Amino acid sequence: MKNHIKISAITLSSVTSVFWLNSSYATELKVNCFWPAQHIVCQEVLPTWLKQVEKASQGRVKGKVLASSAASPEEQIQAVEAGIIDVAVQFNGFIPEQTTGALVAMTPFVASNDARAMSSALWQTNRKFFPDELNQIHLLSQWVISPAELYSQTEHPINSMSELRSRTLWSLPGVLETLMNQVGAKVIAIPPVRASEVISTGVVNGHIGLDPGDVSAFELFPYTKSMTRFKHNVYASGFSLVMNKAVWQGLSPEDKTALSSVSGDSFAQLASGYWQDTTQAAFNKFDAKGVTIIDADPSFEAALKQASLPMTQAWIEKANSKGIDGQAAYDFYRTKVDELTQ
Repeated sequence: MKNHIKISAITLSSVTSVFWLNSSYATELKVNCFWPAQHIVCQEVLPTWLKQVEKASQGRVKGKVLASSAASPEEQIQAVEAGIIDVAVQFNGFIPEQTTGALVAMTPFVASNDARAMSSALWQTNRKFFPDELNQIHLLSQWVISPAELYSQTEHPINSMSELRSRTLWSLPGVLETLMNQVGAKVIAIPPVRASEVISTGVVNGHIGLDPGDVSAFELFPYTKSMTRFKHNVYASGFSLVMNKAVWQGLSPEDKTALSSVSGDSFAQLASGYWQDTTQAAFNKFDAKGVTIIDADPSFEAALKQASLPMTQAWIEKANSKGIDGQAAYDFYRTKVDELTQ
């Protein structure tokens, strides 16, 4: 009888192990990418991460980036919640009520030219001040891309408040849209994947919100004459890598650990590193493409920064209302960016 019990226990243990093994081998993640299929996130960032996931889980968790987006850029997280897709990238600016804390990285004049530094700073700030944000899904990582820049589409650079106010600009929706409206510029704000619709057709004569890598990727060099470079970057965009909660909960403990080991700051460094390299490659093309870089007049930068102060205060107050120590989170993020920037 004792031997029978021992054999049964061993058999049960073996069956359980096989169950986890087979279940894990059957786990294939449907990963969505809302950018055009040729974009670096679809072609490099997510596929590289999936290779890391497969290796870390010893092949028990795999994934595939869908050939085309299953949802609009604004609806990535809803598609994940609904189970239409398992994993997606969400631009935090599209869901401000759900990512109030994470928007600290998108407040004006906290960005640097080091995307890796900003990304590590954001993930550390998340873990310390708002780790439970986005609890309707499983948050895998958050990161920040290379800073957005201001570009002129005419022979005259944009280097004063009066010149800025005279322009009609494409703007990234959200923070930059608000700031440009606040200073009196005329703004057309639509998602970046559609920016070329107005930039390439002459509807606008300037644009703000794209990093140089996206100017290259969206083939906007022919419509871009100059870039105004600020001493302290005006803005950078932040993103979240999210996973369906039920899919996460269905993973074995070992596979959760494996997935976590290549997510968090590891993924943040991966994604921002690709972005930073792409940005530098685009900068290297500026001369050949006829794009001039202009250093911002200090008085222009100071005026823009002054105009942005109410926006920073509004974020701090909004964070406070969500139970986050807004001022402490803001100070922590800025300090970390400064410490980590190379």
